Amino acid sequence: MTWYAVRRLLGLLAVLMATSFLIFAAVYIAPGSPESFLLQGKTVSPATVQAIRDQYHLNDPFLVQYFKWLGGVVQGDFGRSIVFRQSVSGLVWSRVPTTLELTVYSAVLIVVTGIAAGTLAAVRRGHADRSVLIGTSAAAAMPSFVAAIVLATLFAVNLGWFPAFGAGTGVGGTIWHLTLPAIALALSWIGLVGRVTRSAVMEELRREHVETGRSRGLPERVVIRRHVLRNAMIPISTISALVVAGLVSGAVVVEAAFALNGLGSLLLQSVTTKDFPVIQAISLIIVAVFVIVNTVVDVLYAVIDPRVRIGGNR
Repeated sequence: MTWYAVRRLLGLLAVLMATSFLIFAAVYIAPGSPESFLLQGKTVSPATVQAIRDQYHLNDPFLVQYFKWLGGVVQGDFGRSIVFRQSVSGLVWSRVPTTLELTVYSAVLIVVTGIAAGTLAAVRRGHADRSVLIGTSAAAAMPSFVAAIVLATLFAVNLGWFPAFGAGTGVGGTIWHLTLPAIALALSWIGLVGRVTRSAVMEELRREHVETGRSRGLPERVVIRRHVLRNAMIPISTISALVVAGLVSGAVVVEAAFALNGLGSLLLQSVTTKDFPVIQAISLIIVAVFVIVNTVVDVLYAVIDPRVRIGGNR
């Protein structure tokens, strides 16, 4: 178990290292330049342009720039924002709470609603199954930006039940303000998790050990909880982890639609203004979250199902 965890950690570090290089290279070769944004089309002397390039180390060779940036990242320093003229680390971390609250809220909605709907459809065939299939298909087909527009128009503008923008303050205010953004972000993923859960539970219901448990007189709820859901949790946890890990990147559109000051809206603004250090920092954070969540799920497989042997050994 320990050796497997160490190997997964080393793999995680290798992925992050390769990703950091690709992110830095992609931004480096992107059209446009930071100094062109700073100058805003103004005519300045070559000395001024040179001073700007020296300040942001733009004249250094590519690999020198990369390793300088990477050395700072290892120490928690992502450089200085070209637009905001402040530390990227401070700028990014000031936006983390809003994005974290939104993604946690969405993750709870996705996991609870998706698993509950999929299990209900698999266990209660007939009307319940058909209703869940129709609902999850419609949800999975609805992009987040469409859901955001529909929800804001109906529940914020027309009915006035929820605020149309802002993250709120306090626990109650935050939940109230983030309900529509969280639903908009979660809706399509609820459909996906629900469909996967339905398939996994239906497959487990056909297993011999389930019939054996029923023949021994075990209550149906015990059979479902112990013999069906537990064994179906590996595909369910896999898709849930992929979905939850991808919520940060999916929050870009939702945060912009509801005027939330999170990482997503900051990334969108930074792409528009070519604020390269901020783009690099947020992109690396998104990848790190994705890789870390999936690594944790891999390690927890043995806890979810004891039949699974760490490292593939039997």
